[in-house]
Amino acid sequence: MKALLNLILILTLTGLNAQYTISGRVTEKSGEPLLGVNVYVKGTYDGATTDINGQYSFSTGKEDSLILVASFIGFQEANIPVTGNGKYDIVLKEKISQLNAVVITAGAFNASEEGKREVMKPLDIVTTAGATADIPGALNTLPGTQTVGETGRLFVRGGDGRETKTFIDGMLVHNEYGPAVPNTPSRSRFSPFMFKGMSFSTGGYSAEYGQALSSALILQSKDVSDNNRADLSLMSVGADVSLTRSFKNSSVAGKVQYTNLTPYFEIAPQNLKWNNAPTGLDGNFAYRVKTSKTGLLKVYSNLSTSDMDLFESDIANPENELPVKVTNDYAHFNASYRELVSEKWGIRTGVSFTRSDDFASISTNSQKQKLNGYHTKLVADYQHSDRLAFLFGGEVITTKVDQVLSGDEGSLDQSYNEVIRASFIESEIFASSKLAFKVGARFEGDNLRNQLTLTPRVSGAYKTGENSQVSVAYGEFFQAPQNQIMLSANDAMAEKATHYIMNYQWLKEGQSFRVEAYEKQYDQLVKYMSVFDPGSFTFDGDGYARGLDFFWRDSKTFKNMDYWVSYSFLQTERNHRDFPGSFTPAFASAHNFSFVMKKFIEDIKSQIGVTYSFASPRAYNDMNNDKFLSARTPSYHDLSFNISYLYSNQIIVHAMVNNVLGINNIYGYEFADTPDSNGVYASRAITPPAKRFIFLGVFITLSKNKGINQLPNL
Repeated sequence: MKALLNLILILTLTGLNAQYTISGRVTEKSGEPLLGVNVYVKGTYDGATTDINGQYSFSTGKEDSLILVASFIGFQEANIPVTGNGKYDIVLKEKISQLNAVVITAGAFNASEEGKREVMKPLDIVTTAGATADIPGALNTLPGTQTVGETGRLFVRGGDGRETKTFIDGMLVHNEYGPAVPNTPSRSRFSPFMFKGMSFSTGGYSAEYGQALSSALILQSKDVSDNNRADLSLMSVGADVSLTRSFKNSSVAGKVQYTNLTPYFEIAPQNLKWNNAPTGLDGNFAYRVKTSKTGLLKVYSNLSTSDMDLFESDIANPENELPVKVTNDYAHFNASYRELVSEKWGIRTGVSFTRSDDFASISTNSQKQKLNGYHTKLVADYQHSDRLAFLFGGEVITTKVDQVLSGDEGSLDQSYNEVIRASFIESEIFASSKLAFKVGARFEGDNLRNQLTLTPRVSGAYKTGENSQVSVAYGEFFQAPQNQIMLSANDAMAEKATHYIMNYQWLKEGQSFRVEAYEKQYDQLVKYMSVFDPGSFTFDGDGYARGLDFFWRDSKTFKNMDYWVSYSFLQTERNHRDFPGSFTPAFASAHNFSFVMKKFIEDIKSQIGVTYSFASPRAYNDMNNDKFLSARTPSYHDLSFNISYLYSNQIIVHAMVNNVLGINNIYGYEFADTPDSNGVYASRAITPPAKRFIFLGVFITLSKNKGINQLPNL
């Protein structure tokens, strides 16, 4: 009996200490190994990350019902049943049609969206050289956009920066860019890491979205997180720390970022004479909870404060330095909820709030502006059959702006409170597996002007082959004039744009080609002698923009290399504002070209990126020339480079240099208000704050889950 008990005890202890070794190789469909894939046993922390050869190996004590999970950004997650010791090779399939892809849609058409998409993963936003992890910066390498380096904003197909609106989970974001001193680029307030998908429409978008004449940037935030983690970033411009906590059906995340460019400016020469370099403090909070099997509630908030000041030389008297100061306090709150209430019915609803307090001064002149923006929306969708679906809903957008202008001659108080109420409906019709249509309409009215608008939106697509299709889109769009016009005349008419789009796209695994022609007609544009003289306002301005866009992307031809080429041709003129006739606006360039390349070098565990951007000369108004907007800037050239080194699974070292060649790009010229004794207006070139911008950063991830690393955040 004693011997038997000892034997049972030995066998029991042996079973308790049994360890199973699981190993294998992870590749994509072409057979290429994948580095950085998270491989782990579901429901445990047992796992590993693949090496440069796609190999993985780890031990686990779990015995029964083992599910081996392999996940990697841009690929479908694999779940494989395994039984203890063994070698398990895994082939991952690339995700092209999922929401975690950034897309360009012709006419915002979803009926055959799979065949119309230009795939840009969220990872591309971060790894595109020259973009500095800024969403508009990366999107500016796509066709249809124009390089306007002195603003940093999205200018799309002959439209200015305000004509592109940003939506997060369907909700409008007011004042989506951070502050900047005059003629220096601003950045988007939102990090690409918070989004799982980004749809960038260059025209003809859905009737659900309004108040944007040219473009809609529609961002989808991440869902409930499955992992606990902490991230620390140490950068040449500041530092940030973020924490994510996952629960059974919910997750909470927070991030704090501090930015201070003073140390960087002390070692990197600047063209501007900074008194206090830009500093900022940002805080983000996100809460996600699954309310049911199909219900999801998302809450997101962003708080930030920033300030900067410098001395700017007077154009006519350079020895006279004028103090310039800019500050901003910003708060944004966004909550959205979606639920599938039955097999055929689904609902989406949300609310957002934005408050932005801005102050800017030059010498003794100052501007104080307070913006409060609200947006509420309710959307229902009905899937009648696999051939017919409907979407309809309504929304209210409120914008309240108070402004005080002060100077030596006194002060001017102005304000407006606009409430826009809108309803919309759309239907998706599948005539066959090759032919589909979307037909919609949007109805808008507001409290300030006697102007009700009913705008149609129509698009269609026909599949011409296994990998190709043609599509068309038509739509009418309205948008309130710029803030200063609304402040001077609360009842200013909304401006109008009509879009006509036709495109062809060929899409195959690892390669895509797209060509798109468009025409955009502007009507009811505001004209004035002065933005402060509402008596001079008329709303009979017009204009046009037409062009051709090309895009080619290839991640298949060259090993471990991905590249894309984009080209845009634009013809545009406007008769608006204080223009004496129809002229090409100063922000528009006829030719824009971008080449973006990314390559992973296995031997040094690093990814390198190169971006070259070109823009043809832009118009500017030379005060010493009688012809309006007849002068031209030099062409724009920029060659940027970055490298990301995988020091370990949890540590990434990243470096980036913009404008490697140090080309002296000129965006235009500004002139003195009055001529000198010889009748000549003094001028000064508008150039970047420095010839180059250099960024260094170390990104660290801490987590109990061995499958998590920072590689997706390169």
